[in-house]
Amino acid sequence: METTTLNVRVDKELKATAEAIAQALGMNLSTAVNIFLRQMVSHDGMPFDVRLYPNAKTRQAFEDAKNEENLCGPYNTLEELMEDLDNA
Repeated sequence: METTTLNVRVDKELKATAEAIAQALGMNLSTAVNIFLRQMVSHDGMPFDVRLYPNAKTRQAFEDAKNEENLCGPYNTLEELMEDLDNA
């Protein structure tokens, strides 16, 4: 397999921290970057969620609060609140 060089500019502290983590995992940073790139190809995109907006559950909670729907409470005691949270 023919290799090539990839130059990436990153924050000095970020690189040092990433190198330490890679080393703790038994690899160098080059190997870690190669793993990331292989996962990116395997997933046909980022191998993790990259989101600008809240997820659907959070968006629904915002909408419910704005419309004053599906709200909990009021609670008369802390115990009532905790019981409702435990049953959620």
